[in-house]
Amino acid sequence: MVNAYQKSGVDVNAGYDVVNRINKQMSLVNETSTVGGFGGLFDLGRLGIKEPLMVSGTDGVGTKLMVAFETNRHDTIGIDCVAMCVNDIVAQGATPLYFLDYLATGKTEPQKIESIISGVIKGCQTAHMDLIGGETAEMPGMYQKTHYDMAGFAVGVVEKSQLIDGHSIQENDILIGISSTGIHSNGFSLVRKIFLEDTVFNLDEALPEIPDETLAEILMTPTKIYVDDLTPLFQDNLIKGAAHITGGGFIENVPRMLPEGLKATINLGLWPVLPIFDAISKYGEIPYLEMYEIFNMGIGMVLAVDKANVEQVMTQLNKETVQAYEIGCIDIKNTDQTVELVGK
Repeated sequence: MVNAYQKSGVDVNAGYDVVNRINKQMSLVNETSTVGGFGGLFDLGRLGIKEPLMVSGTDGVGTKLMVAFETNRHDTIGIDCVAMCVNDIVAQGATPLYFLDYLATGKTEPQKIESIISGVIKGCQTAHMDLIGGETAEMPGMYQKTHYDMAGFAVGVVEKSQLIDGHSIQENDILIGISSTGIHSNGFSLVRKIFLEDTVFNLDEALPEIPDETLAEILMTPTKIYVDDLTPLFQDNLIKGAAHITGGGFIENVPRMLPEGLKATINLGLWPVLPIFDAISKYGEIPYLEMYEIFNMGIGMVLAVDKANVEQVMTQLNKETVQAYEIGCIDIKNTDQTVELVGK
């Protein structure tokens, strides 16, 4: 029997199906938390922190979602959502604790939503955090039937004395960059304009400059999660500051960790810029230096490190594969520039 709510376009039974599918996966990432009721629960007391500072972050995936719609690939979007939130909080030295997601769609398709949430769960596993709840809303009339929007909320904790806020950064400290996996989840309004509107590439085909992957595979590569990279460095007090390179690139994000009166001098050419960024610059006719104001250019996290600790940090980060590079240093700021790009 079709009820009044279903007549309005909201499929109640599909919603129940979604809940059942998600509950089957929740045990993978909520071993120490309680799921149920109207709010997710987390026992902070078990951590034994003397002066806990809660660090929170919220974010979405942006118009990368439009590429997911075009390609009908939904299993990595959840990873992006977790990464965009958790990378912000881990940059301040926080240990991720738990995550909640919000998913709004024009039509509830249980299999698609299960695929999206599987990405959230994978992201939470990589970040070693619990998924303690979320919300799925069917909103016909607000969204097209095949479209959805997604946002997340991450919470971590750090001992007050170990907060990473950049206050101890000083002249001659070294900047270390950790590689990205690709575009991550920012700049996609521009990326889509270049590849899908102005030049009209086929997403299922490869760019001439990158023959080994389709454009869809490159664009849908999920955002890297930096928890395992940074946590051991924080535990050994090796990091003075960290900047997550998202929207605004180096120019906007690196200054967020710098004390007043200092600037970051970044030497270009010291790390491998991923081919997709060269292609974006070429087909979009974007001046190369301007790219550093928009994209991560192959570096997803920038660390400020004392000279004496550089070797130890580089050894730790490159223990399994080369992913970290010395990319610059901290100087006295003598102009309006807080980030100076040097070289080619």
